[in-house]
Amino acid sequence: QVQLVESGGGLVQAGGSLRLSCAASGRTFSRYSMGWFRQAPGKGREFVAAITWTGGSTRYSDSVKGRFTISRDNAKNTVYLQMNSLNPEDTAVYYCAARSGYGLSPQVNGYDYWGQGTQVTVSS
Repeated sequence: QVQLVESGGGLVQAGGSLRLSCAASGRTFSRYSMGWFRQAPGKGREFVAAITWTGGSTRYSDSVKGRFTISRDNAKNTVYLQMNSLNPEDTAVYYCAARSGYGLSPQVNGYDYWGQGTQVTVSS
């Protein structure tokens, strides 16, 4: 089992930045690829970014590429999502997820463990 706890969400004005953190506990964190997803009201959960267990490869959705950066610190069992140039369309609950399989998956069903989510609200 892997337990994931997100933090760092909040209210920010358009153009601002936030950094989300996801702290992991349980099984060896460094062996899991990690992803960030988000879910806006009335919409499905969508892929945002993912990173391999080494941190050597990353993947982003087109909507956040160039604005968001995913990173991880295996010594701290934590994955981060740095979000810059935020706009109201980024408003959502953000979830981190852990994947025991190989590679970077943009699919919700590609992940085995999920956090409870953290709210990000961007005002115009």
